[in-house]
Amino acid sequence: LCAVLTQFAELARGKGDATFADRCGAEGVKLRHNLELHGWDGAWYRRAYFDDGSPLGSATSVECRIDSVPQSWSVLSGAGDAAHSRAAMNAVDERLVRRDHALIQLLDPPFDRSDLDPGYIRGYVPGVRENGGQYTHGAIWAAMAFAAIGDRVRAWELLAMINPVHHSQAPEGMATYKVEPYVVAADVYAFSPHTGRGGWSWYTGSAGWMYRLIVESLLGLTLEKGCLRFAPCLPADWTAFTMSYRYRETTYDIAVRQTLAAAGEGIRAAGITVDGLAQVTDAV
Repeated sequence: LCAVLTQFAELARGKGDATFADRCGAEGVKLRHNLELHGWDGAWYRRAYFDDGSPLGSATSVECRIDSVPQSWSVLSGAGDAAHSRAAMNAVDERLVRRDHALIQLLDPPFDRSDLDPGYIRGYVPGVRENGGQYTHGAIWAAMAFAAIGDRVRAWELLAMINPVHHSQAPEGMATYKVEPYVVAADVYAFSPHTGRGGWSWYTGSAGWMYRLIVESLLGLTLEKGCLRFAPCLPADWTAFTMSYRYRETTYDIAVRQTLAAAGEGIRAAGITVDGLAQVTDAV
């Protein structure tokens, strides 16, 4: 909602509706304040509250102690406190990234027998789809959030886990994953004896977000108001990449080069040239 309010305020102002833009801005400020006041759990952000006021996604919760979505969106929306968001993403890495099985859980522990009923999500077996499995939307948002805070190591590591090709490079992996290696699966099971098995494949929602993760968050190319902007988040051992990008009737041949200084952890500088001419800003 914070992200939507910010974007609608800009959209409304561009359409001359200052009244609605101001309302969106004011509601966004109020919401950010309340999220920090009531949503921060001490090491990560809570997911929600039940009708009786009990928190969901809290260290005190028996089930769904942590959910990745509020952690990732505290970063992607720009609404979270910077220090809190970094701590929250560290909690995602520690508690939800299953490197032993190359999957990223949406939440943990799964819903099962708690007296508080979360509704539809508990209709899934614990460890399946949203209920504690890898729900790929959430996994991609986590990778995007790591990229947004400049943690390229974990951003690319999570992409490798999500990438279906990597689940199918050996017969053993294929026998576990069981679905197509060339399309994104909506979910991956996280319960024995089916841990690592792909679920609903050919899922366009996850595919669309994965495209944005690769092109926008990692390769760093975004289209904003008719301008191309570049903010790559590349592995340290990448020296360059090229891309052919068509916008309407024009094809752009793009070459991105990373110097040793940029690959380090010190101060980074970026420059853009178009047809050999240096650009004053990062927009072309």
